[in-house]
Amino acid sequence: MTGSTDLGTLAVGDVVAEAAFPLTRDSLVRYAGASGDFNPIHYRDDVAVSVGLPGVLAHGMLTMGLAVQPVSDWVGDPGRILDYQVRFTRPVVVDPESGAEVLVVAKVGKLDTEAGQARIDLTVTVGEQTVLGKAQALVRL
Repeated sequence: MTGSTDLGTLAVGDVVAEAAFPLTRDSLVRYAGASGDFNPIHYRDDVAVSVGLPGVLAHGMLTMGLAVQPVSDWVGDPGRILDYQVRFTRPVVVDPESGAEVLVVAKVGKLDTEAGQARIDLTVTVGEQTVLGKAQALVRL
């Protein structure tokens, strides 16, 4: 579902974008290479368990980046994202066989017609659990 970026047709509560992002252990290795974050909790089960984690975790910045991607696609220009913030509430455990799937639903949370801006609230889940809290992007329309 993709919404219009026309301020006149938007209403608070409108879903403007939805996306699902499958993650595998290969995804994590590729992200580690691209980001330079080679912390072994992102690719080694033994290390993750030794520090008390339930398993290998996706990088927080990877999860954050995936969550904003549908908003970027919706507005058509990442430069129109004026602000983006999240609170990390739960780690994304990436199973060695089944991986994980990050689901993102982007809804209009607030409209400022004078400024030509909208606050987009993101619901980011893996399974039935929310993994990012207070995930919000401010966009110029």
